[in-house]
Amino acid sequence: MILAKKITKNEQEKKKSIIVGLSGGSGVIYGIRLLEYLKKIDAETHLIISPAARITIASETDYDPAQIEKLGSKVHRFNDIAASISSGSFEIDGMVIIPCSMDTLGAIASGVTDNLLTRAAEVTLKEKRPLVLVPRETPLSLIHLENMRRVASAGAIVAPAMPAFYHRPKTVDDIINHLIGRVLDLLKIENELFRRWKGLNNSSQVSELESSI
Repeated sequence: MILAKKITKNEQEKKKSIIVGLSGGSGVIYGIRLLEYLKKIDAETHLIISPAARITIASETDYDPAQIEKLGSKVHRFNDIAASISSGSFEIDGMVIIPCSMDTLGAIASGVTDNLLTRAAEVTLKEKRPLVLVPRETPLSLIHLENMRRVASAGAIVAPAMPAFYHRPKTVDDIINHLIGRVLDLLKIENELFRRWKGLNNSSQVSELESSI
């Protein structure tokens, strides 16, 4: 007879375990902000920074890669395909590649796993765990769009870094936080990083819009 294991309070409150990958696409500040928030809520993060991402960090921010690595609970080498997160037997709650370069997207779509970033993504897909890819590219070629279709068909969530304006952003931080909040939503992590849409509250605005339709 198999006895059901009693779930302790500590197990019920187990913190989230998320793989965060930074690849070489523009918009690396999105990945940094996500890491900052996950550290703030004491989530366990497994961080992978690609060589191209390190160049982007220097190009787009005042951060040093060593500073960003301190935001991760565990930092994995890009080429360490024997790392814990390269196996489906290692338990995680999800993975985010933010930003996701078109090169990384293409590799995942084609099943190429010659580094830890793409290997971990493949494992996340095959184990049916949430994989959120945040591309930041424009315009998009047919190849880009086809690769997005392929990864979405395989179970990934494609969440392009597109700004929203219904929350009336006043700063760049507002735009960044909105995207990070939406990514956290996709990972089922509660947050209050942005003002959520609750409809138009101004009755005169509603009447004016309805009359124009």
